[in-house]
Amino acid sequence: MYVIMWEFFVAENSRAQFETDYGPQGAWAEFFRRGEGYLGTELLSDVGVVGRYVTIDRWKSKDVYEVFRDRHHDEYEEIDRGFQALTEREEQLGSFLTLETKPGKEV
Repeated sequence: MYVIMWEFFVAENSRAQFETDYGPQGAWAEFFRRGEGYLGTELLSDVGVVGRYVTIDRWKSKDVYEVFRDRHHDEYEEIDRGFQALTEREEQLGSFLTLETKPGKEV
């Protein structure tokens, strides 16, 4: 599995809209659901820092994500620009691959 994580800082007056648009049923997830291999989105709210959120987008593989992103580049950028006003700051925390473990082995 391929996972992409983003961190966002959101002003108080934008939090409700942000949670709607970036949540698992929001505009981003709706857009991603058009992609083969999209597995879902999680939205996390930091309990220690008010207005800090993390999104976790899961894809079957890095390749299927990149194919989707290439095919829908212009629309991706348009959606991103449309939501910029909701966030004070955003940063990609990273892209990750899940590791397979053998039964009986601890990681």
